[in-house]
Amino acid sequence: MSFRSAGFRPAVLGSAVALVFALSAGALMAQDAQPEAAPAAASTAVTPAAATTVAPAPVAAPTVADALKPGDATAGQAKAAVCGACHGMDGNSTNPQFPKLAGQSAQYIVRQLNDFKSGKRANPIMSGMAASLSEQDMHNVGAYFASKTSVPGVADQALVEHGEKLFRQGDLKRGIPACMACHSINGRGNPGAIYPQLAGQHAGYVQATLKAWHDGTKWGDDGRAQIMPSIASKLTGDDIAALASYVEGLHSTDNPPAAAAP
Repeated sequence: MSFRSAGFRPAVLGSAVALVFALSAGALMAQDAQPEAAPAAASTAVTPAAATTVAPAPVAAPTVADALKPGDATAGQAKAAVCGACHGMDGNSTNPQFPKLAGQSAQYIVRQLNDFKSGKRANPIMSGMAASLSEQDMHNVGAYFASKTSVPGVADQALVEHGEKLFRQGDLKRGIPACMACHSINGRGNPGAIYPQLAGQHAGYVQATLKAWHDGTKWGDDGRAQIMPSIASKLTGDDIAALASYVEGLHSTDNPPAAAAP
């Protein structure tokens, strides 16, 4: 007995083809309906480095140093008027208790005024004077006194040989360097290194200052402030007296010393 009929195989085959087409079409539709995950992820993924925006460097606000102008001697003269009572109107004091400022380097004057103002260098009178000065005022005052000419004094001839030897040669055995190594051969100092002028300075002032350094006084706490106390500690009283007298008489050929008193 046979159940095969002429129309059975085509019908079954047709149904199978239709089913396969339907499944394929469904799969394609499902694929089209899904979001494109990979490309989207790639388009939204940003590395931290790429997302970070580098801000421009901030512009520093102007400081006092930026606004500071070179010292003005004319402006400094007005500010220095009050200094004349002790140091002389032109910086040539007549009292050996007060140093001559005429011809002193502006850099050195500014440093000392700053030290007085900050308290690094102790002096009741000068601390009060410097307290009201701005940095620009100090540079102006320094420029004014630097523009003046120091009037040299006269050395004691009995002390010249000893003083000159220490000033020009020092004493290697005692570890004392020559003064001119820092203050120059003519005692005019070294403005760049802020070593002061000594030529023509009052012997009384130099002697009192060297004695104070010898006894441990310091003008500040940096390396430069340690130099003179270290050297002065090796000087004897006779050394100090001879050096002080010698530097007072130091002068250049175009700046003769004052006449010796009879």
